[in-house]
Amino acid sequence: MPSRKPSFTAPIVLLTDFGYRDHYAGVMRGVIATLAPSASVIDLTHGIPPQSVTAGAIALAQSWRYFPPHSIFVGVVDPGVGTERLPIAIETASGARFIGPDNGLLTLAADAAGFKRAVELRQPRYRLDSVSATFHGRDIFAPAAAHLWRGERLSAFGPGLTSVTRIDPAGDIVEEGDTLRGAVIYTDVFGNLITNFDRTRIAQFEARFRGRRLLARIKRGTAIPILAAYGHAAPGAALATFGSFDLLEIAIRDGNAASHFRATPGVPVTLKVDSRSSDG
Repeated sequence: MPSRKPSFTAPIVLLTDFGYRDHYAGVMRGVIATLAPSASVIDLTHGIPPQSVTAGAIALAQSWRYFPPHSIFVGVVDPGVGTERLPIAIETASGARFIGPDNGLLTLAADAAGFKRAVELRQPRYRLDSVSATFHGRDIFAPAAAHLWRGERLSAFGPGLTSVTRIDPAGDIVEEGDTLRGAVIYTDVFGNLITNFDRTRIAQFEARFRGRRLLARIKRGTAIPILAAYGHAAPGAALATFGSFDLLEIAIRDGNAASHFRATPGVPVTLKVDSRSSDG
């Protein structure tokens, strides 16, 4: 197939749960290099926990805005590979494009980037000649990214979609008197437990209890202070702080909170007004 002139020169960015032992991520890069040898390819991460669509969606949503406009993000966390779930590509108002399975992996980021339209990746000429039932990253998603980078129109890949799968990893925050109830939604490599409490929600709650500090609890454990930085806690002590996600996270100074609290995504976290603090 004759090469088109690339419409943009932003990179192709890969996110998968393939890990770093096997050849899977490298083969995807090889397919892209064959079809679009001038494309820059960036490995965002291949360390998403296996089959954790939610973790992949959160990581992608936290990352897309730090790349050049018109970057192409290929996400492959795909426990439904080979089933009736569709392979899709999404275009956004910001210019970022997203390619991957229609299982919610792409849509947190795509919605934040200004979702415009999505298509099914159906056209055989934009796939490899033989498509495995277990490796769409190699056979469908990587070729699609290369052709999109080369300047192919999104509409050429297949029919438009009227809806796509969305997920809500944050869930609901429940307010009960002087307590907010939320949950862990993500665990990073350091064992920090990222919660669904954002600054705005906490600030609104604090405004009702002026002068009273909040304390965090994970499960039904002891009270944890909210501090400005990890280093403000004593070594080995638990703390809560706003990290790079701009969400409240539970950490252990120089330690691993996930191991310490035996906590995983979904574990409840509460914020409660400290009865010992005063309004003065």
